[in-house]
Amino acid sequence: MNQSDNRILSPEPVRVALVGQPNCGKTSLFNQLTESLGHVANYPGVTVEKREGSYEYNGRTFTVVDLPGTYSLGSFSPEERITEEELIDHPPDVVVVVVDTMAASRSLMLLGQVLLLRTKTVLCMNMADEAERAGLKIDLQQMSRLLDLPVVATVGHRGQGVDDLRQRIYQQASSSQPPRLPVLGEQLGAALEQIATELSQAPKIGTALPFFALRLLAGDEWLEKKLALARLVPQAVELAQKMRQQLEKQDSQDIALIISQRLAAFVDGLLRECIIERARDDARAVSDRLDYVLADRRLGLLIFAGVMYFLFFLTFKLGDYPVAWLEKLFSALAAWLGSLWPEQSSSWLRSLVVDGIIGGVGGVLVFTPNIMLLFLGLALLEDTGYMARAAHLIDHFMHRFGLHGKSFLPMMVGFGCNVPGIMATRIMENQSDRLITILVLPLMSCGARLTIWLALVPAFFPPAWQALVFWCIYAFGVVLALALAWLLRKTVFADQQAPFVMELPPYRLPTLKNLLNKMLERTWLYLRKAGTVILAVSLVMWLITSFPRPPQNPAPESGPETSSLVAPADASLSKQSPLAYSIAGRLGRFIEPVLTPIGLDWKLAVAIIGAFTAKEVFVAQLGIVYSLENVEHRPESLRQALRRDYRPLQGISLIIFMLVAMPCLATVAITRRETGRSRWAALQLGGLTALGYLLALAVYQLGRLL
Repeated sequence: MNQSDNRILSPEPVRVALVGQPNCGKTSLFNQLTESLGHVANYPGVTVEKREGSYEYNGRTFTVVDLPGTYSLGSFSPEERITEEELIDHPPDVVVVVVDTMAASRSLMLLGQVLLLRTKTVLCMNMADEAERAGLKIDLQQMSRLLDLPVVATVGHRGQGVDDLRQRIYQQASSSQPPRLPVLGEQLGAALEQIATELSQAPKIGTALPFFALRLLAGDEWLEKKLALARLVPQAVELAQKMRQQLEKQDSQDIALIISQRLAAFVDGLLRECIIERARDDARAVSDRLDYVLADRRLGLLIFAGVMYFLFFLTFKLGDYPVAWLEKLFSALAAWLGSLWPEQSSSWLRSLVVDGIIGGVGGVLVFTPNIMLLFLGLALLEDTGYMARAAHLIDHFMHRFGLHGKSFLPMMVGFGCNVPGIMATRIMENQSDRLITILVLPLMSCGARLTIWLALVPAFFPPAWQALVFWCIYAFGVVLALALAWLLRKTVFADQQAPFVMELPPYRLPTLKNLLNKMLERTWLYLRKAGTVILAVSLVMWLITSFPRPPQNPAPESGPETSSLVAPADASLSKQSPLAYSIAGRLGRFIEPVLTPIGLDWKLAVAIIGAFTAKEVFVAQLGIVYSLENVEHRPESLRQALRRDYRPLQGISLIIFMLVAMPCLATVAITRRETGRSRWAALQLGGLTALGYLLALAVYQLGRLL
């Protein structure tokens, strides 16, 4: 938020890091501070890598970094490593520790570790409205005095307390006083002081000496190797090992448990001095009553299936009207633009505008209302906390198939886009669980495939069946992912699974602003993709679909080109339609024999090739094909054209193939990056394509026999 002062902005921005445990509201605060639209949901694991934004306050620029939620700075899981490395390798000017006020006894454990970094800190007690409703009262002024740092109460998703938070960040950035170290007991404190003194002999190690001392004392192998590679103070490592042995002998406990107990004692002592009135015992009574039904293992699964079916039903039922309006609008726009040239004009510019841009990109944009409705429904389920219950319900079921309960969360993200879904697997500690989830995640029907289903399902199924078919597509992808995960667990990844522990947040009433922001954010990404990637690919596909043009002398075949699976063997290129004569047509004819057994022809082959770059291009390319091929049918919609040229059995085969086969180029690339191995990306691409082909082959050939 820009402040109404006329000061000249400082050239050096203040770097602010938001740190907190999962589902504490960091991303909501980030959005309020920077006025951006980051993904927010009422379940843990939403932020899987850091994101940056900025704002201006009192003449200074503040760069805010939203770090992944982490329960500790221990470098055990990928998100913890991202957070720890950011705080150590790129120390911020101010750290804002975000705490769920209702879970302060657990959330403040992270504050104890952050204070050891010796970085200027602000404590943000978020979700203060829930604490107030539960009857929890905390003396924030007393807490601020005891910690010797600013403490701010906020309600992140509503923006309450954000201005106060900006002011406290500004004051801390201007201060030169480091925070007070937490009291961790006499013996542990003395050990940390001695190790820190030894570490201080090393150059360029920074000010986080107490934190490094704690990690060395805990036996952090990553830090030990890092110090060894830099040839820094081997005496500190030896001293830490000696101190660890002494403490474990004195307490007869593992050092990790000793440190955890001291941090818990620090938090307990702090809250004992600051809590005025504790939360009522029935504070979560409403959530508990709802969970009695919604989180029941049998009934809850049926309710979840019904909820998803109802969501798809509304997506079709309510979205069908604006989709029809947009189809008429783009048809009228194409007709008007086409009328600017003489009738039957062969101008390439006319074809580019009408067939390439309107036919291609317009064929994708008409489904925007359905996209918006589906994203709005998913946002509602996420923000209420229902998705966390769904993960809890499906955990027991997923374990039978070799998937981890945490796999459900990346899979839900994958329904929006497979790329962030694969990135969201960073919340999983076990490498085998993570790899299995990455390999099967493209079977989640992403938002890009949604465009394909919105074109194909109404083309081949009556309105009464559409919501059910839509639900079956998503369910089939999930079931197939489970079956494939079971096979991978029994063969490639036959090791022990990690247990699933996940906090169930209380049900929350989402704000209309957050729901609309999330819907608009995802819709904007869809529209931006349509205006950039899909437009660029559509232009390329139009080019190879339109050129070369056949010679003018030979007479064309009588009648329009049909969608027969195999062209007459004796038909010469010069006698074929302009589309068949083009580069795309010849390429489609070349691979048509491979697709004929699954019921697909060369036109669909051309669209499938384009879909490898981005799934939405499949619909865009079909729009171009029908714009160029069926001039006499141009007023009809793409769905009408598909219904005219193909049988429902071919449509089912096509749906199966597009659901399973050929993950998009971006998915393959992010798989390569996240796994660090090209072979996993190749296995994902080749294996799923082969599986999709075999399933489509079985369905089509069996359907013909029946």
